[in-house]
Amino acid sequence: MSWLKDVIGTEKAIIAMCHLLPLPGDPYFDKEKGMAYVMEKAREDFLALQEGGVDAVMFSNEFSLPYLTDVKTETVAAMARIIGELKPEIKIPYGVNVLWDAKKSLDLAAATDAKFVREIFTGVYASDFGIWNTNIGETIRHQRRIGAENVKLLFNIVPEAAKYLADRDIKDVAKSTIFNNRPDALCVSGLTAGSETDSAILKQVKDVAGETVIFANTGVRLNNVEEQLSIADGAVVGTTFKYDGKFENHVDKARVKEFMDKVKNFRASKGL
Repeated sequence: MSWLKDVIGTEKAIIAMCHLLPLPGDPYFDKEKGMAYVMEKAREDFLALQEGGVDAVMFSNEFSLPYLTDVKTETVAAMARIIGELKPEIKIPYGVNVLWDAKKSLDLAAATDAKFVREIFTGVYASDFGIWNTNIGETIRHQRRIGAENVKLLFNIVPEAAKYLADRDIKDVAKSTIFNNRPDALCVSGLTAGSETDSAILKQVKDVAGETVIFANTGVRLNNVEEQLSIADGAVVGTTFKYDGKFENHVDKARVKEFMDKVKNFRASKGL
């Protein structure tokens, strides 16, 4: 049994993404509608996910495109406001992801009592955002300094829109990441949000991960969720919960419920 049972309440857990609209400071922030509109849509999406039956939710500044690797203070402040206003309505575990800044993600988690964060914690990549470097030693020390040592760390080892600079086999990346950094989970992704995680790659990572939790991180849908959960310990799901399964749309509670009903039937068939 993994930490998923204690923190999220179930094995084969589904973490739903609550994608926030562009925030103050983002290029596509709607200044006329302002934060009130961002807050309204965040509440609608969150409640659709929660009422649809997901196991946990992760708040992300998904529409802060194009992303920064050194996120500005105004982004973290806006996300903290949204989560703070929603807190009285939140009845499920939640995490945060400040794209793409590991330290800021931990800062937000510490401020909002989030249970987990997902980020690019390790590696050097050639990406759409330029050369993308990390400093896991400093990040973990920062985590301890701010009192966030109990926050679970979900390491994205196949980053979206990026490729490892070194020519390394994914199994070697997984093994060395686990040995050197003790991640709470590894996340395996497709090319972009909504792109299906390659089952073969997912299995390669799972086969060498030992007791470390493995998440299918993108592209889990109604038609492949049983296959993906047969390999992975859980899934992070965003796009498939939206109207017409389109990334840019808002959450459709009916799609959430249909998906989660299938997940719950799958778990029951496995005795979970």
